[in-house]
Amino acid sequence: SFSVMAAESLKAAGDDTKASEEENAVAKPAGGSAKGIVGLPQEMLVRHPLQARWALWYLKADRNKEWEDCLKMVSVFDTVEDFWALYNHIQTASGLNMGSDYYMFKEGIKPMWEDGANVKGGRWLVIVDKQSSRRNQLLDHYWLELLMAIVGEQFEGFGEFICGAVVNVRQKGDKVSLWTRDAQRDDINLRIGQILKAKLEIPDSEPIRYEVHKDSSVRTSSTVKPRIVIPSKETAAVRST
Repeated sequence: SFSVMAAESLKAAGDDTKASEEENAVAKPAGGSAKGIVGLPQEMLVRHPLQARWALWYLKADRNKEWEDCLKMVSVFDTVEDFWALYNHIQTASGLNMGSDYYMFKEGIKPMWEDGANVKGGRWLVIVDKQSSRRNQLLDHYWLELLMAIVGEQFEGFGEFICGAVVNVRQKGDKVSLWTRDAQRDDINLRIGQILKAKLEIPDSEPIRYEVHKDSSVRTSSTVKPRIVIPSKETAAVRST
């Protein structure tokens, strides 16, 4: 299937990119420029197309500007290789300044609630504890695994319901979220959440929640009643007995 092939080529291309970067670093003579690379193997020239085109957006917090004026599109890509070239070129999520965001959305969808693709949707929300000694490691792991899952179509054929992914770096706790198109489709959103939890390797001791955008837009996240929680309270109660 496409998703299996995409996952394998994403992982393989990621490993190849790291390897070639290390080789290039070793190959550069001290004080001189590296010679032009000749005779590249054919497989390094092959492009593996993704099922959709994706856009990366970056928001740098600036209280003197309107939110939309702080938002900039960084790049659009539609191959595995261009995904890795972009990811390896930009700052990691844990390295972003406080108040900054990354958004990875399908091309044509603006990373805001009001966009037609998002307005009836919601988000799976994962909070990363700021106090955790593993904060940087967890945040980068969650963000990269989520990106690979969405661009590699790892959601069992529910890719059409997925709009994009967001990471928010905040004082009270960083947030990683997956935005879906239709908040009313509980069956589909539940399955997407289960896959997300497995991909990110989130333990049952840390519930993840699905929030409806329309609820979040009128309240702060701490007061929003989630539409779905994994594991559910019923499941948690059974496990604890």
